Amino acid sequence: MKEGGGRKQGAASPCAACKLLRRRCAQDCVFAPYFPADEPQKFANVHKVFGASNVNKMLQDLPMHQRGDAVSSMVYEANARVRDPVYGCVGAISSLQQQIDVLQTQLALAQAEVAHLRVRQNRCFSNHGLRPTSPTNSGFPSSKTLNSHAKPVFDMDMMGDQASYGGSMWS
Repeated sequence: MKEGGGRKQGAASPCAACKLLRRRCAQDCVFAPYFPADEPQKFANVHKVFGASNVNKMLQDLPMHQRGDAVSSMVYEANARVRDPVYGCVGAISSLQQQIDVLQTQLALAQAEVAHLRVRQNRCFSNHGLRPTSPTNSGFPSSKTLNSHAKPVFDMDMMGDQASYGGSMWS
């Protein structure tokens, strides 16, 4: 069971910060609520990037209700900095932004292909004297109408379309 100070009741087990810094963990230790003894790497990374003294000053300058969020931010930045010492979390953000750009391009291509196929479908319907938006057939010809034509209504030869794009749109 944890006390308000983040230490186990009755135990003299220091928090991860005090353990790493090899000092006695006081009852009012500013690190104890945020760096429990069972997560030593969490404080080790924060200490490596920011320094214990700076983290201590930052936490003491903040109101109690904002300290948890500040520690979460520091832990995230420290872990990102350990993984990528040059760019840190900016590198992760940049990578995610590039993924968004690629996905938006793929979405635009897919939407363009859908529009192209709709135009072809409408053209095909009009060539056969059908109206795709008619309420009686709700966009699809009846099986009787389909069977009465020798040429298929949906002639979607994608190989010809892909050649004009210079290859597959999904690669």
